[in-house]
Amino acid sequence: MRLSGMNFNVNLGDTMIQVDTASLAITDNSGVSQTSGVPDGYVDGDVSASGELSVNASNFKLISNAAKSAGSWRGMKPFDIMFYAKTAKDETKVEAFGCRIKLSDILDIDKKGGQASLFKIPFDVTDPDFVHIDGVPYLRPDEIENINQ
Repeated sequence: MRLSGMNFNVNLGDTMIQVDTASLAITDNSGVSQTSGVPDGYVDGDVSASGELSVNASNFKLISNAAKSAGSWRGMKPFDIMFYAKTAKDETKVEAFGCRIKLSDILDIDKKGGQASLFKIPFDVTDPDFVHIDGVPYLRPDEIENINQ
């Protein structure tokens, strides 16, 4: 059996939630260095990461309770998100650090019914630890060593 979306558990901080869909994308603006139009190495560029969670009403309520404890949605402190999946043959863990959520599609009502209402929750990665994939950081240690938080 291979990994599929059904194998993933998602933790927002200390809270495990069930997601209908989830995404995480890294943008790395590194580029090719050129001399007289000829490639001669590379230069580091800025990086960013963002994603989106899509959850049903009961899982949205779990996140809503955290917002309520913080006093507001925008008052929530950034938290880590871990995506973990394991089968007998494969295992993967992706961690995104210091995620700050924003709400997007909080209502999408279809009176015909037929499917559960979903809430879309975009997020941005805000911590210098950035993203780790199977325990391996995306960024080199020297890229984050002088960043004070």
